[in-house]
Amino acid sequence: MSFGRTYPPMYRFIEGIARPLMALYTEPRWSGEDNLPREGGFIAVSNHVTNMDALTFAHFLVAQQIPVKFLAKSELFRIPVVGRMIGAAHQIEVKRGTRDVSSALDQARRALRAGECVGIFPEGTLTRDPDMWPMKAKTGTARLALETGVPVIPVAQWGTQELLERYGAKPKLGINHPVYVSALPAVDLDDLRGQPMTGEIAREAMRRIMADLTAGVAELRGEEPPEHIWDMAIDGDPRPKK
Repeated sequence: MSFGRTYPPMYRFIEGIARPLMALYTEPRWSGEDNLPREGGFIAVSNHVTNMDALTFAHFLVAQQIPVKFLAKSELFRIPVVGRMIGAAHQIEVKRGTRDVSSALDQARRALRAGECVGIFPEGTLTRDPDMWPMKAKTGTARLALETGVPVIPVAQWGTQELLERYGAKPKLGINHPVYVSALPAVDLDDLRGQPMTGEIAREAMRRIMADLTAGVAELRGEEPPEHIWDMAIDGDPRPKK
């Protein structure tokens, strides 16, 4: 294990419970492990289809001895017992819609510079694309990558929609559900690094990150992605009303 990639005791405890369950409930079909940096900090980004994605994402990375530290929404930290556990496992709380978001990014920067892997779902929430393709992402991931100089590794996944209802928390029955996860080569951001951090630069970096991630998802699905990228600000939220 390289310097900087820490395994807090609670991380080991959660891993000891979660990995055997994931091995039973899912049938991992993984590829691209050689694209994961074996030392030094990096950002791993993934698409977001169901609330199971963080577990399958982490399962893939931890199996490669990479203890990912997620940027996780604050609601998770308020769940009794679970919130204390993920805090003790050094996950990074993000209070969305508040000024405290900058605090989370500061923590992520420190983790990356110390050699950690930080896991991010760039869309910020479950995709609203009706066909479950990645949608337009926020630029925070790109800014974090350009500011720290670390590589960005897209980790495409597909199959969690067969584990869990799309917008809910009710798992589907059965064992050995196939889950496809593939790590892709680092996104080419070299020509953007060192330039002044403008909105245009951040958007271009984010466009490249999401283009590579979407290409990885397309390969796993065996389909061509749509030309139109779903944008919640324009296309809205098609979830069924409660």
